[in-house]
Amino acid sequence: MRTRRLALLSLFLAMCGVTWGVVADDKKPAEPPAVKKEEAKKEDAKSAKPKIQLAILLDTSGSMQGLINQARTQLWQIVNELAKAKKGEASSDLTVALYEYGKSSLNGQEGFIRLIVPLTDDLDKISNELFALTTNGGEEYCGWVIERATTELAWSKSTDDLKLIYVAGNEPFTQGQVDPYKACEEAIKKGITVNTIFCGNLNEGINTGWQKGAQLADGSFISIDQNKAVAAVTAPQDGELAKLSQQLNGTYVFFGTAERRKEREALQEKQDKLAASAAPGAGAQRALAKGNKEVYRNADYDLVDALDEKKVKLEEVKDEDLPEAIRGKTLAEKKAYVEEKRKERSLIQEQIKRLGEEREKYIVDARKKAAEQGAETLDTAVIRSVREQATKKKYEFQGEKKEKQEKK
Repeated sequence: MRTRRLALLSLFLAMCGVTWGVVADDKKPAEPPAVKKEEAKKEDAKSAKPKIQLAILLDTSGSMQGLINQARTQLWQIVNELAKAKKGEASSDLTVALYEYGKSSLNGQEGFIRLIVPLTDDLDKISNELFALTTNGGEEYCGWVIERATTELAWSKSTDDLKLIYVAGNEPFTQGQVDPYKACEEAIKKGITVNTIFCGNLNEGINTGWQKGAQLADGSFISIDQNKAVAAVTAPQDGELAKLSQQLNGTYVFFGTAERRKEREALQEKQDKLAASAAPGAGAQRALAKGNKEVYRNADYDLVDALDEKKVKLEEVKDEDLPEAIRGKTLAEKKAYVEEKRKERSLIQEQIKRLGEEREKYIVDARKKAAEQGAETLDTAVIRSVREQATKKKYEFQGEKKEKQEKK
């Protein structure tokens, strides 16, 4: 009887595709969940893009309108330079945060500070908020705003990522109840470099503590003339870039509520117009940024980016949340429409990239002449210091190797 039971059990296991030997072998290679999680983390680390996180802290007291104007007109120039930063073959994931401080209309109990936008890749939102900034008199507390930025932003935990604070103002660095030097020391403990930009005379910035703050946080101390008109840099390619920027807008498939779709479309158009009217060349710089899919990303609002980044599944998007062009269509038709827009966008981006390279060659001499005219402006100061600090983290900038070889 026992022999018969064993035979029946063996037959049952064989029918299930299992043998006594397989059962024993299956138990041996089984890995504990902790090991599998660790392997998954390693895979994520390999695929993760290097990060550049930039927090801009602007003094918006009454005398700082010139600084704000420079920030508005040169944002896209700074973004385009940061987009060139690579670690190995991987392009960087750029996010920007924006604070204002020192305006009397802000809450005094909170240090006259406002977090306008936390770290985000939504660069249109950053641009929009810069153009919305106004100034009036107040108290400028550098230590307090540095402390806020250090503690409340979602900074990367990786020591390999580039984490930067730029604080700009024209009053003594030491004002306020929060010790600015301690705030700088706490920032660098978290791997966040603090760069100080004094809007005024170099010696005055040194004497009022701005240089010491940067030194404590492994950053750069810079003095700029915030009222200096940024040198107008225009090129023959600017007109064509403006047209391509407009064509690029037509490739966006905004999704969400009707109000949200309309809002995002209007925001994109508005920032095009603001940049174009802000300063010569600013519109072209924005077009170049929009043409770079690594930095100008709209995955929370645009189906092309969202599907590329696997943030949504098209079949799960409600029909009423789609643009009219594909509402009521079959899933296959919807996918075909989005794919067509993706290809169209890719072609336009390639054209923008080519024109950008031509434009860059054209304006090299103009940039050199501008640099020889004296005090730095916000864009040149930020770009120079970012390059220096990125190099320490083993980032390289596109075209850097070629430039070095040509110099040799």
